[in-house]
Amino acid sequence: MSNQGKAQWFVVQTMSGQEQKVKQSIERLRDQQGMEERILNVTIPTERVTERRQGRKITMERKLYPGYILVQARLFREDGGTDEETWYFIRDIQGVINFAGGSRDKLVPPVPLSASEVELMLQQCREAEEGVKPKVQFEIGETVIIIDGAFENFEGTIEAVDSDRSKLRVSVSIFGRSTPVEVEYWQVERNAE
Repeated sequence: MSNQGKAQWFVVQTMSGQEQKVKQSIERLRDQQGMEERILNVTIPTERVTERRQGRKITMERKLYPGYILVQARLFREDGGTDEETWYFIRDIQGVINFAGGSRDKLVPPVPLSASEVELMLQQCREAEEGVKPKVQFEIGETVIIIDGAFENFEGTIEAVDSDRSKLRVSVSIFGRSTPVEVEYWQVERNAE
């Protein structure tokens, strides 16, 4: 079955930090120019992450693919040719560099994402919406300093990582004995040494 004339997902490269501005421009101009049938969806894949700043736990959005957005569009006509009006419309938005897998020359059309690639990206977005991830990931054997709680200023080695609960089991030396303590990600920082 041919995909020509059907809406497909494309990766569009944007200038760094311009993803939201490009998304808003595409949506606004699409609505103003009656292109809703050709450009269906514009998405910036993000995830929610937490980090600790100045002693406070902060949750924020982080782009999964900085410098890229996903656009669902009908970029090819039924006869297999490129819909030049739609191609130019997206390509000429301020902040757009190009379609990933294509060329600024219309002789090399962009390559749409496969169904499995789209599903993988959308699944990542759904998972990111369901739970907040810590911004920093830790590994077993890494040395950390506890910066909050009963064991503040103790240095220890990570024995176990529970990423679902954002907790670590850290082995610290108390009275000359190695003792495991459970702490949350935000309660530790990497040892700078």
